[in-house]
Amino acid sequence: MIIFPAIDLKDGNCVRLEKGEMDRATIFNESPAAQGQKFEKQGFKWIHIVDLNGAFAGKPVNIEPVREIIKSVNIPVQLGGGIRDLATIEQWLLAGVSRVILGTIALRNPELVKEACSLYPDQIVVGVDGKGGKIAVEGWAETSEVSVIELAKQFEDAGVAAILYTDVARDGMLGGVDLSGTKILAESVNIPVIASGGVAGIEDIKAIKALENTGICGVVVGRALYDGRINIEEALELARS
Repeated sequence: MIIFPAIDLKDGNCVRLEKGEMDRATIFNESPAAQGQKFEKQGFKWIHIVDLNGAFAGKPVNIEPVREIIKSVNIPVQLGGGIRDLATIEQWLLAGVSRVILGTIALRNPELVKEACSLYPDQIVVGVDGKGGKIAVEGWAETSEVSVIELAKQFEDAGVAAILYTDVARDGMLGGVDLSGTKILAESVNIPVIASGGVAGIEDIKAIKALENTGICGVVVGRALYDGRINIEEALELARS
C-alpha cells in the first residue's frame, strides 16, 4: 500500500482546506518545493499534488510551484486540479508528472478520459469526489446526480491506473476516512482504489491497510501529517508490511 503525502497548492502556497472550501485554508508551507523535499527525506515514495486554484479555474494556475516540486524531488508525483483536455495532460506528463488526476472532465467527457488512457497507459487516475454518494465537480463547488460507483464503472476497461476516491465532507476535517464507502467502491470495480479525505491518525492507516485485499492500493494523507498526528516511520512500515 502506498501512502501519498498531499501538497495542496493555493496562491503558490502549500495549504490544507476544510471540506474543500477555499476560504477555509491554512497555510502550512510557503515553499511547496521545500515541502516536497521534506516528504522525500521522510521516506515517502510518491507525492500527491492538487492545484486548488486550477480546480476552480478549469485550467492550470499554480504552474511554477508544481514545476519546482518536480525539479526538487527524485520520487514520482501525481497531479490533479484544472486538467481538462489532452493538451494539458500531455503538457504535465512532459513536464515530469508521473500520473495526472482527472476529476471534473471524467464526468463531463468520459470519452476524453478513455482516449487519454489509450495514449498514456497507467498514467491516468480518475478522481471520484463524493458528496453524499454523488459526484462533486468544479473544485467540489457543484454536485451532480451521478453516483460515485456509476462514474467509476465507466472506466473499468479503459486502462485507468487508479481511482482516487475522496469523501468531500471529511476532507481536511480529521474525522476519519470513509472506510465503508471506499470498501464498497473498491469491491465494485476492477480498478485499484486510493482512499482520501479525513485521515486523522495511525488507526486510519491501519484500518485502510486491513482492507487492502478489497482492492485499496493507497491512501492520501494531508492535515494529519502537517499537524504531526502520525508517526511517519510507523505509518510507512505499516504500509510496506
